Amino acid sequence: MISICIPTYNGGKFISQQINSILPQLKSDDEIIISDDSSTDNTVQIIESFNDSRIRILENNKFYSPVFNLENTLKEAKGEYIFLCDQDDIWNENKIATFLNYLNTNDLVVSDCDIINENGEVLNDSLYERTKPNYNFFKCLIRNPFLGNAMAFNRKILNKVLPFPKNIIMHDIWIGLVSLKAGKVYFANEKLSSWRRHNLNVTNSIEKEDNKLSDYSFVFKIKYRFVMLYNVYKRLILNR
Repeated sequence: MISICIPTYNGGKFISQQINSILPQLKSDDEIIISDDSSTDNTVQIIESFNDSRIRILENNKFYSPVFNLENTLKEAKGEYIFLCDQDDIWNENKIATFLNYLNTNDLVVSDCDIINENGEVLNDSLYERTKPNYNFFKCLIRNPFLGNAMAFNRKILNKVLPFPKNIIMHDIWIGLVSLKAGKVYFANEKLSSWRRHNLNVTNSIEKEDNKLSDYSFVFKIKYRFVMLYNVYKRLILNR
């Protein structure tokens, strides 16, 4: 069984296309868990219109945070394998099958993807061209190569990363760093989804982390990475 975890907020423009790219790849006992962070558009109505028993909606949340809205879906996941998913991307038809093949021998897998705009036009053929895969913990701490919506992992990793520390501003680097120390990570070369970049994006990403951190001082950037390092140490060494 697999769990697809999607945090949503005012995603009505693209959520239908995303779900339609996922459902044909699922088996009858798989699930899509969607946590909606009090959308004010028609996101929830569109999701309900699928009328598919594999889709479960967690409504009326007030996290006001894509990080902790995602955490809400992870807490509800029942699958052995967990796929992270944004509300506005498009999955290739072989994404799940390819990931599951790699997850037979790895605990966390990240794939390459192309980057598209609001209209589905390709902006960049490869995420890896701009953010190269890296297996070195400290290099990953400095430059995050983990893109959440191109990531899947097993329940072993899920149990290690939950609950999220309250002081993190990115979920993908947290999951990636813990996985490097607690499991086996693999970066797959296949491009298995299209990552949509547009001015309505709310979910965190490599690009958003870069932009967000660029607004802060050098001291803050050092402090942020120290906080991540300390949280990994506390979780894996102190079991807290």
